[in-house]
Amino acid sequence: MESEGRVHFPADKTKRLQRKRFLDELEGETVDTLWDDIPPINSQAQERLGYPTQKPLALLERIIAASSNEGDVVLDPFCGCGTAVHAAQKLGRQWLGIDVTHLAIGLIEKRMKDAFPGIRFHVEGRPQDLGSAMDLAARDKHQFELWALSVVEAQPWKGGRKGADGGIDGIIYFKPDGKRTDRAIVEVKGGGVGVKDVGRLAQVIEREKAPFGILITAQNPTRAMEKDAAAVGLWENEYTGRKHPRLQILTLAELFQGTRPEIPWVDATVMKRAKREETGKQGTLL
Repeated sequence: MESEGRVHFPADKTKRLQRKRFLDELEGETVDTLWDDIPPINSQAQERLGYPTQKPLALLERIIAASSNEGDVVLDPFCGCGTAVHAAQKLGRQWLGIDVTHLAIGLIEKRMKDAFPGIRFHVEGRPQDLGSAMDLAARDKHQFELWALSVVEAQPWKGGRKGADGGIDGIIYFKPDGKRTDRAIVEVKGGGVGVKDVGRLAQVIEREKAPFGILITAQNPTRAMEKDAAAVGLWENEYTGRKHPRLQILTLAELFQGTRPEIPWVDATVMKRAKREETGKQGTLL
């Protein structure tokens, strides 16, 4: 055994010799039907995104690794927060993810871009121009609202559930000093808007003691609306000395042009984003 390199000599001469065993000579242990070695996602888990049915990434990696080969296509027709497509990308599989809500699609887009910088993928079925955005607003007001919130990286109020919202459709979290978390109130209007909507949002940000209020509107604001928004005043970042409008009005046209709310230190980590992976480019699917 010594001549075959199968004896381990401990540095401590008082300890017993040990036999070396090699993995390729062992049968191993058959995976049981009960997988209790992967812990569920708890409230402190780094990968937790706040999605009610989110599964651990390690669980989906095991399933995909056991049932497919590198380069195969993985389809998840109810992809929720995107754990399956995340695992597929990480393991070198191509993938298709389908979900019915713009909340899920926006969450998956952000998750994949955060985890795989430079990744390329195509999203079908979400507004790509002003006309398709207005069509969504006419067909489904709630889904239009969720889509608009995802564009400005806002968290839907109360998880996007329908019901009374108290004038709050979404929240954008940010860190003015890189440490302390603050928030901006977002209100989305797909139909007609007027001065009353500006006044209502101004009341909400005062009630919530929020530094900012963002009004997203399909229509261009009137001069009276712009005047009332300006009257809400400026918020000064005590750490940078910069001043920002407290109530900002953004149109859909401006969103499609790349305009975003003027908010300092927008912090994506508050979104509970998943741990960054090393790389990943999906390229051509089929």
